[in-house]
Amino acid sequence: MPRAAFFDLDKTLVPGSSLFLLARGLYERDFYRARDIARLAWGQLVFQAVGRESRAGMEKSRNAALEFVRGRGAEELRSLGREIAEERVLPRVYPDIARIITQHQEAGDETWLLTAAPQELAELVASGLGMTGARGTIAQIDDAGLYTGELVGEIAHGAAKAKIAEEIGGRRNIEMVDSAAYSDSINDLPLLESVGHPHAVNPDHQLRRIARSRGWPIHELRTRRRALLIGVPSAVGAATMFGAGVGLGVWAARRRGRR
Repeated sequence: MPRAAFFDLDKTLVPGSSLFLLARGLYERDFYRARDIARLAWGQLVFQAVGRESRAGMEKSRNAALEFVRGRGAEELRSLGREIAEERVLPRVYPDIARIITQHQEAGDETWLLTAAPQELAELVASGLGMTGARGTIAQIDDAGLYTGELVGEIAHGAAKAKIAEEIGGRRNIEMVDSAAYSDSINDLPLLESVGHPHAVNPDHQLRRIARSRGWPIHELRTRRRALLIGVPSAVGAATMFGAGVGLGVWAARRRGRR
């Protein structure tokens, strides 16, 4: 039976938040204003600070992301997203994890990107890495081709991500016990436990402890210089992220002022 390798995106394939990279790229193309970016950054901050424990935190993050695209044309965002993925996201993929993806492909394994990031961004990153496919969070599009601000299904996060992997496995006749999964977050423990070969990549404190106790491989790909700390799931990381969000707002205002 075929095997698969499932990969998380943020802090597993790339440092930081892919959604924030997308947002900054859209801002630099005058697609959004500084306050839109600040609102998105705040939603991400709330999720990272309390989202793991609080349903309300997840809802705030989700609503910020959906409001970010409400009323925007899906095709235009896809086109810009392709440029930004090639410019900002794909160059930041850790070389070591890219080699692991290649090794799985050479062994005949399917490779899937599973992320809470938007489906469109997930597909672009997966395509750029030659992966089999991707599943992200799907935003609803109306008959006019505009985002409605609603979701189709649930956020691809936590237990939902494990469910997606199992659905892919069932549909494609994949042997899950022989398959692998890679993630940085304790949130993805259900996904890691759904395969026979779980891997912790840049793990947070809780996942590192579990990986050590269970003898799972741990891949530490981060360098000492952390240029993108958006998305670090800890009190320190949350504070750093807030500073980064504020800093981006200041940067945006200064950029506007120079025009």
